[in-house]
Amino acid sequence: METSSDNFDTASATDASAARLIFGDLWEFDPAPESADPRIKSDYDLFIGGSGVSPSSGQTFESINPANEKVISRIPEAGQADVDSAFLAADKAYRTVWSRMPGRERGKYLFRIARLLQDQAREFAVAETIDGGKPIRESRDFDLPMEAAHFFYHAGWADKYEQVLGSTNPVAGPYFDFTACEPMGVIALASEAPPYPAIMLGEILAVSDLPAGVVNLLTGSRREILPAFAIHAHIRSLDVVIESRDEKRELGLGAAESVKRLHCRENPTWSTEYAESINKIRRSVEFKTTWHPIGA
Repeated sequence: METSSDNFDTASATDASAARLIFGDLWEFDPAPESADPRIKSDYDLFIGGSGVSPSSGQTFESINPANEKVISRIPEAGQADVDSAFLAADKAYRTVWSRMPGRERGKYLFRIARLLQDQAREFAVAETIDGGKPIRESRDFDLPMEAAHFFYHAGWADKYEQVLGSTNPVAGPYFDFTACEPMGVIALASEAPPYPAIMLGEILAVSDLPAGVVNLLTGSRREILPAFAIHAHIRSLDVVIESRDEKRELGLGAAESVKRLHCRENPTWSTEYAESINKIRRSVEFKTTWHPIGA
């Protein structure tokens, strides 16, 4: 009996040893979102024509971390000459590439940008929080998912909006009359505080294979650049989040002088019914009407 008991105890110890699980480092916590390195550089360039360009004036301004009031980096300050350069780049991209590209191909670029945003969401969230003082939860759980979602959303519209917004028009005569819409190149002014979301978007655009000049990003004083946008003879449309009635009036006078469409809104939030409708796209396309004789 004693021998049998000893054998039982030995067998039990062996079974317990065999049943023990070795996890090693498999149960370690993942790094917190706040620990992601946003790789903020000490200085930046304007994003014009698909690459970084120094401002024509050579002037910069400091971006300040509101949490500790330390300088994060120096941001380029664009001027009138940079607005002209950005327009030339956008116009060239529109005429040579973007307007000739089928909607399904343009949509592929938007899908790619959305996925790149998702891949770098942690870095974006940390940079936005450092630069603007926003809680990391809001940057991580709302701003970045919404930004990627909007690129996905508009990527889906890329090959459909022409059929929805275009039309065949009844006319009193032996003519075919139809209106078609075409995309336009983009010149965007980044927010002065915080400028990093737009700057990091430019870095993503640079590696997304988006044709050079389709999107151009400027940083600097809105008091100088927005009026330059408004009076520019060749910029055809301006969409602005206004800060005051005086600013809206000034931009309206400039837009009237240069005969361009001006769209002002007070709500900068993109999570609205209007921002997710075809009417938002309507403001960003060029309409062209063609008359064609029947039988010709």
